[in-house]
Amino acid sequence: MALAGGTGSGKSSLFNRLTRLSFADVGVKRPTTARVTACSWSAGADALLDWIGVDRERRIVQSGELDGSVHGDLSGLVLLDLPDHDSVEPAHREVVDRVLPMVDLLVWVVDPQKYADDALHSGYLREQVGSESSMVVVLNQVDTVPAGQRENLEEDLARLLRDDGLEGVWVQGVSARTGEGVDRVYDLLEEVCARRSVAAGRAAAELDAAARALLEQTPADVPWHTEAAVERELGALVEATGLDAVARQVGAAVRNGYGMPEFPPPDRDAIALSRSRWLTRAGASLRPGWQRALAESVASADQLRTAVAGALRSISLDTRGPASARALQRAGWLAVGVAAVLAVLGVLAVTGVLDLADPWPVVLLVSAVVVGVGGVALFVARVAMRRSLARRRERAVASAGRAALEQVLTDGLGTPTQRLLVDHRRVRELAASARDLPHGRPLTGSRRLPTADEVGASSTGRAAGGARESAPA
Repeated sequence: MALAGGTGSGKSSLFNRLTRLSFADVGVKRPTTARVTACSWSAGADALLDWIGVDRERRIVQSGELDGSVHGDLSGLVLLDLPDHDSVEPAHREVVDRVLPMVDLLVWVVDPQKYADDALHSGYLREQVGSESSMVVVLNQVDTVPAGQRENLEEDLARLLRDDGLEGVWVQGVSARTGEGVDRVYDLLEEVCARRSVAAGRAAAELDAAARALLEQTPADVPWHTEAAVERELGALVEATGLDAVARQVGAAVRNGYGMPEFPPPDRDAIALSRSRWLTRAGASLRPGWQRALAESVASADQLRTAVAGALRSISLDTRGPASARALQRAGWLAVGVAAVLAVLGVLAVTGVLDLADPWPVVLLVSAVVVGVGGVALFVARVAMRRSLARRRERAVASAGRAALEQVLTDGLGTPTQRLLVDHRRVRELAASARDLPHGRPLTGSRRLPTADEVGASSTGRAAGGARESAPA
């Protein structure tokens, strides 16, 4: 349990009143408390105080037998007096900020002059939303307030706490100087030590805070479709590799019968730019931490470039012509030769050089024309066959290249992104589940500490001989 508050609130005086010792520093000079002071009702608290960082000379062990206390068992309690949170010494606030997350029950000590201080409410109290079951606010120095105004003062303090988002916080007016209201604080300490559920409530509140922090870093809606993203970036990668140009070169080589096209090295800058665009689109709805994780999970620009080069090397750039094209070419040349011979013989017959009877001269000339046309047809068929094969080879290279590049994008960028987004969704689901888990058993059967009236009533009951009802921790 820690007493925290601002300069002059009377934390150290209340600490001394609760411990019945004059161990904490009290004085006029401000700030007085410079280091954490601890009083433990157990001899086995050294390891805990070492962890918290309390100096050895700032520790004391208390026991009911020594101080003559009429109150119940406080064994297991470790009471801390913290430096002022609003101290002019920055080191004091650093101590407060370091120790506050370590305590199970936090007691804010305020005074009638500064209980509405914005530094307290905006700097600390509003950050405690969700931890109401492990927090108490004590209004000290009520002896300086007229009796008729005390209730109004406590009601105004409770209103400010509600405005901070803190519901059901236990508020108690005390006077460390006169001892007024201190017995009710003792009653609270007894109940805390008996129930031992405050630590569980504090842990539950910290889990809630962690879950809220995770949920803030994992937005619910992260629209993403890997297939569409790959398709969007595929065109840029095709251009960076010169795939379409190489496919056209293969087609031209098949048509012309010569040429040895090959893929140039992939453009490094273009691939880096493609990866950057991917990260920008995929991380548009992610928080910075997830964006960094995304950048680390996907392939680097150099890895992508190496993968692209390897994928393109596996693509066949076959420039061989059709197997029957050579036969058609030979048959065409043969037909042209035969047509030429027939034409010569026909001309010689028509001119009388060869003595051939009718109708042989005409037959020879007609045959020459027919055979010549057949030869030309064979040449045209050969060209058409090469062009058809060239188109098929060009399409095959382009299709195989796009499939290879699509696989590179999927393996290097798509799959890691999808895996991270699955983790993102799973983290959000787990954080939401953790946030919705029920807290440990709270004090007095509610998710808050008992009110002052409830503590007073239980105290009266015990004084009349009533037995305390035991409850599991």
